[in-house]
Amino acid sequence: MIDLHCHLLPGIDDGAKNISDAMALAKYAYESGITHVVCTPHIHEGYFDNDIEIIESTHEIFKSALRREGIALKSHFAAEVRISPTIVKMAKNNRLPFLGYFEKRPVLLLELPHSHIPPGTEQLVNWLKGEGIVPMIAHPERNRDILSNYNKASWLRGKGLLFQLTAGAITGTFGDKVKQCALKMLDDGFADVIATDTHNLHKRPPELAGAFKFVQDSFGKSSAEDLCINNPMEIAGCWFND
Repeated sequence: MIDLHCHLLPGIDDGAKNISDAMALAKYAYESGITHVVCTPHIHEGYFDNDIEIIESTHEIFKSALRREGIALKSHFAAEVRISPTIVKMAKNNRLPFLGYFEKRPVLLLELPHSHIPPGTEQLVNWLKGEGIVPMIAHPERNRDILSNYNKASWLRGKGLLFQLTAGAITGTFGDKVKQCALKMLDDGFADVIATDTHNLHKRPPELAGAFKFVQDSFGKSSAEDLCINNPMEIAGCWFND
């Protein structure tokens, strides 16, 4: 399986606190059947002021530790970028770390606040698309605006976005309401990728295998393979040699 959203890089956001935590998460992920990851630390101005250089250099430390520990997980880096006006400047200055490519266009993992869909979202999405960038919305099933009015998910989807659902939402980690929203998105064909959004082993482990099994049992093996293997690899395969 391929995980396109995870917080494995040590010490630069609210994911792995140190290299020991990072290796424990990586070992768990690999032993559960995840073979490739794109590490996506937060870029959130004022909270996690990461940039391409910080993320890349931390990823090099992470990769060296994987080799040292004998963990055969293959990895690359991108970011989970919180929606803000600074994204326009970052894009113009080639400062956005992309997940990979979809139909030859770069894919940006875009995070909305959990509380709402901010004013200006449509304008930013349209601007990104005009620049040839495909926004992928991280965990839309956990956004409170969408949870209170599912039509907002349909509205967002109609803007030509990709949706990344969280494995734990499907398995019930985030509660029944979030699970039902995620299942409706699956049923409506709104999901493009399932990823872990893992932060730690205690409450947010890399539980992609459980989501794969649930989708396989409920929607069929081909759907599970598309969401957890084929679609993620189509996007991120450019970073890997196999």
